[in-house]
Amino acid sequence: MSKKVLKTIELHGSKSGEISICNISNPYGVGSEDVLSIAIALKKESGVDWKIHIPYENLKELILALQEIEKTKA
Repeated sequence: MSKKVLKTIELHGSKSGEISICNISNPYGVGSEDVLSIAIALKKESGVDWKIHIPYENLKELILALQEIEKTKA
């Protein structure tokens, strides 16, 4: 398994929190497909508090769902 950080975002409402978006290669062993990993650290110096792995095949639908949710909160 290898990880490449694609983007980091400051976590709103925290003093040192961070959202990390990474590509994970071979996340479940050799030959498994890459996934997008979104990790949240409430304090980046303390490490990741939780994370999710999203298959790239679900990324477009996830983005659309997030955009719909954002519209209802605006």
